Amino acid sequence: MTRLSVNINKIATLRNARGGNVPNVIQVAKDLELFGAQGITVHPRPDERHIRRADVYDLKQIVTTEFNIEGYPSDDFIRMVCDVKPQQVTLVPDPPEALTSSAGWDTKTHFGFLTDVIKEFKQNGIRTSIFIETELNMFDYAARIGTDRIELYTEPYASMFPKDKAAAVAPFARAAAHAHTLGLGINAGHDLSSENLKYFIQNVPNVDEVSIGHALISEALYLGLHNMVQLYLNALRG
Repeated sequence: MTRLSVNINKIATLRNARGGNVPNVIQVAKDLELFGAQGITVHPRPDERHIRRADVYDLKQIVTTEFNIEGYPSDDFIRMVCDVKPQQVTLVPDPPEALTSSAGWDTKTHFGFLTDVIKEFKQNGIRTSIFIETELNMFDYAARIGTDRIELYTEPYASMFPKDKAAAVAPFARAAAHAHTLGLGINAGHDLSSENLKYFIQNVPNVDEVSIGHALISEALYLGLHNMVQLYLNALRG
């Protein structure tokens, strides 16, 4: 079964809007695991507008499932990840001022840079993943770089899904099949939701993990975190 990692950035955004510690990011992470989430994801940014560096260190002490840290591999980010040693680091090509992730890596152009970064993480015993789109040759370079996994950038799928779900999922199914032949593990994330997740999982092979934050947290405003985690787990079961 594909594993569910919940991105808790939005919890931190809500906390930061008023100061103080409500909602409590640490307690929410504990509750999500209690409700069945199989991982916790964070994406700290240099301006700490949602997850803060201190949160990353605090979460490492309490996460009992899988801790996944996403981010652009700046020197500061690399040092923090190697210090914390999460189970997984996911590299995204976002500049510091980006609102959210909006593209995957060009693994050909950034081949040397990513090779060096991934080597350092793997020397520290951290599983690596690269945020990537569906162009097949990008997977060939990703495999040569030495990453353990790729994470499919699924915003194009989510955008097209209401209009033509079969056309939306087709390039992701091809990409995942190709990645699997190269020996790469497969994650997926960005704009996956309770509306489009089940179809994605039914049609894209060999997905190890999905990372979902914005949709799950937003839907939980109506139905609660426990109900939403169960709903997403049911979708992953097919």
